[in-house]
Amino acid sequence: MDVIVVGGGPAGRALVRACADAGLSTTLVDPHPDRRWTATYGAWADELPAGTPVLATATDVRAVALREHRIDRHYAVLDNLRLHELPGSVTVVAGKAVRTAHGPHGSTVALADGTRLAASVVVNAGGAPPRRRCAEQTAFGTVVSAEDARAVVGPGEAVLMDWRQPPHAEQRWPTFLYAIPLGDDRVLLEETSLARRPGLPLRELQLRLRSRLAALGVRPTSAHELVRFPVDVPRPRSVAFGAAAALVHPATGYSVATSLRLAPEVAAAVVDALPRGGEAVRAAIRDVVWSPSAKLVHLCRRRGLEALLAFPPERVPEFFDSFFRMPAHLQRAYLSGRDDVTGVYAAMGALFLDSSWGMRRRLVLPVPSPR
Repeated sequence: MDVIVVGGGPAGRALVRACADAGLSTTLVDPHPDRRWTATYGAWADELPAGTPVLATATDVRAVALREHRIDRHYAVLDNLRLHELPGSVTVVAGKAVRTAHGPHGSTVALADGTRLAASVVVNAGGAPPRRRCAEQTAFGTVVSAEDARAVVGPGEAVLMDWRQPPHAEQRWPTFLYAIPLGDDRVLLEETSLARRPGLPLRELQLRLRSRLAALGVRPTSAHELVRFPVDVPRPRSVAFGAAAALVHPATGYSVATSLRLAPEVAAAVVDALPRGGEAVRAAIRDVVWSPSAKLVHLCRRRGLEALLAFPPERVPEFFDSFFRMPAHLQRAYLSGRDDVTGVYAAMGALFLDSSWGMRRRLVLPVPSPR
């Protein structure tokens, strides 16, 4: 076996498909390989590789902070059923990986039932590891008909962020409404806490969503979506991919589009390094996933995350108002330029210059995040 991928989420399956397409003998290890994903995965359409299956696309995207901003990008919602599919050449093993070992010539993975599998390389794509005191993005959503959502979004529209606060909230931490089309006359309306340490409780988000929708005359349904994941994942020392490799964007929480784009590059690196042995393959994967420029950009975004966590709650909408006033190319650099060091530094500099003196102090000084 050439490649074993542990974890069958969007990142893991993207890598499995890419490796199989590159002619590598590939195995997927997943505790529940037939389980369908319930999460909604969105991405900027221009970040997605050609051929990515999409359920719906919004061509009119806006954000509301202190005022409304139009965003000159299309927003896509991915088709989970098609992303879940694998080529027939892939071997699928239903099992839980408990231990991985690496040697100079290859790697092995031990499963909970005692099975041992060997390959030239084993890649962990099992998601971000659990950690205490992590910064989390949390959200509570409901799926309604497009007609019922008209008070929020119309046909072809999406609201990336609406920072106007709902009438009722038990805590001061600010949240925003995220509203995106799902296709088939359905819309997801989600109350979202972008990042907080610890994450804002789901019960609080449910309360806020109900309060917000009641004020808009929108009745929630029994179709709910719950979201909780870390956004400050440290880069691992092991060979990993997707959220397990810290590919989660610290500022947005997005990672799927990055994984879809990187998967073919990782597969090509494996093909090239395979004749040189297991250690060479592992080094090649690490070099693709975390180039020096990508590390530097990630460090800058992590600094931005810590600054945002330290903002007084009432100043957060002001921060995003400044962000969405920036030129479109700088917004894209910060949101999507994974290894664009120059663009990310330019965006951070423009944001600093456009900010009030109170915000500048928060952006520069190393202040602790609220508990």
